[in-house]
Amino acid sequence: MRYNSRYQSKKKYKVLEGQVMEKEFVKNYNMWVESEYIDKEDREELLSIKDDEKEVENRFYTDLSFGTAGMRGVRGVGRNRINKYNIRKATQGLANYILKTTGEEGKKRGVAIAYDCRIGSTEYALNTALVLAGNGIKAYLFDSLRSTPELSFATRELKAIAGVMVTASHNPQEYNGYKVYWEDGAQIVEPQASGIVGEVNNVDIFKDIKMVSEDEARAKGLLETISKHVDDRFVEEVEKQAINRDIPGKKDFKIVYSPLHGTGRVAVQRVLKEMGFESVYTVAEQEMPDGMFPTCPYANPEDKSVFKLSTELADKIGAKICLANDPDADRTGMAIRDEEGKWVFPNGNQIGVLLMNYLLEMNKNIPSNGAVISTIVSTPMLDVIAKDKGVKVFRTLTGFKYIGEKIRQFETKELDGTYLFGFEESIGYLVGTHVRDKDAVVATLMIAEMAAYYDSIGTSVYKELNKLYDKYGWFVEETVSITKQGKSGIEEIGKIMENLRNKEHAEICGRKVATYKDFKLQVEKDMATGETKEIALPKSDVIQFILEDGTYVTARPSGTEPKIKYYICVVDSTKEKSLAKLEEIKNGFQAYVDSL
Repeated sequence: MRYNSRYQSKKKYKVLEGQVMEKEFVKNYNMWVESEYIDKEDREELLSIKDDEKEVENRFYTDLSFGTAGMRGVRGVGRNRINKYNIRKATQGLANYILKTTGEEGKKRGVAIAYDCRIGSTEYALNTALVLAGNGIKAYLFDSLRSTPELSFATRELKAIAGVMVTASHNPQEYNGYKVYWEDGAQIVEPQASGIVGEVNNVDIFKDIKMVSEDEARAKGLLETISKHVDDRFVEEVEKQAINRDIPGKKDFKIVYSPLHGTGRVAVQRVLKEMGFESVYTVAEQEMPDGMFPTCPYANPEDKSVFKLSTELADKIGAKICLANDPDADRTGMAIRDEEGKWVFPNGNQIGVLLMNYLLEMNKNIPSNGAVISTIVSTPMLDVIAKDKGVKVFRTLTGFKYIGEKIRQFETKELDGTYLFGFEESIGYLVGTHVRDKDAVVATLMIAEMAAYYDSIGTSVYKELNKLYDKYGWFVEETVSITKQGKSGIEEIGKIMENLRNKEHAEICGRKVATYKDFKLQVEKDMATGETKEIALPKSDVIQFILEDGTYVTARPSGTEPKIKYYICVVDSTKEKSLAKLEEIKNGFQAYVDSL
């Protein structure tokens, strides 16, 4: 069946009578209100805001952006919101791209679909499947929630042409989202990214959607439930990544675990048990899936507040480590005890260098072209450790899809490298190549193994981290995230980047700028010599400063919401000196931005 917009409603719903009726967002609002394509309950939601000009504008001033990997936004009815209509539009665009570029092969290979615990996820995933089926493309749909890494795995295991994950990752509960993967199991990169974006943007949300009923999709063999076999194969591949399988005392090593109301519970609990961790205590209040996230409104393990219940449980039972995943189980955070028994919360960079160092020390068969991959905003400390261990480092743009792309390039011999480990500073890690995205299931296993191993030889994760600092320098990082509101917020952030891009930067925070990098213009400039060279990465709206004392400051706006992040990394000879320098740079850079 094809949905068409029909404007035959007897009652015309109007909003904000008067001169503002000329505004484009009002026209868009009225188009949605009057369309019989919009369900009755959704129309009622729109009518409830008809007198709130600001809310109408925020919902209708633009289309929800479908970026180079998908879309994410606040749930609600409107052009600029996550809802089933925008999900259908995105899927129709994906379907059009698959049909144009892969034809019958793509239709037969189909698309794997998974969804997390968020409100609306089940409905959005089914709508995705039914639009694909309406276009003659087979849809493989999980029967209940699954993690993002398992979706990546399923795409590869089923040899699907693409994958879709319905999730807003670690965003607050009012959000949901839609991520697109290609046949290698990584989120889309070029040429697929711009191709799919173009197709999505060309879809008329009222006229172009092809969709069938679930009964019809199943009857035609165009909708199939993914079998338990995929779950078993995913767990099998995760467990293959373990290095030290026979750690003394492992079964008694106490671990507190929390899925933060998300998808990690089933796979993580199974993997840890099967790998011999018999003393895993799951936080009961956060164990079951709940899209409202009642105990942690911001279910992000980067935020130490989400560990409150975990550390309380750990104190009761005497555990030395707490592990937590975000709702779609692609990120892993942890809490560990210092030498005085107090809880500390390592950041993503610290967990990354700990894991990398552990893997490189434990792996006795590292090939000569062994490589670790990270992003341009992750700690420079990894370069120092990698050089010491004799392995290559590849840097990518922010986004794990670029790490997945590098793995594919190693496999096709486009690049000389053998993948060992990849991580992002935002607590995303991948050991193995069974998936091509961050994998909290394998990361939780490997962190548990690392902690149990260090405990068995009389040391700890905390002590080992300090050893790394003493050996390689005290690298300290912080990400400053600034969120604005709505349309004006996006414009303000755009102005910040424009000001940074248009100024010649000689000195920041009392330190000379050694290197300036503009990833949008793909130019790196040596400020002392004036020499420039091309940055061999895709264009991205990112500006990075490397100061004369080894400080890194990177400005990066979000592609999906009115937010800008400043990634700051400093290094010095002691912890105290580094922390003092960090505060100086943090305050000084904000003042510098404000002065432009």
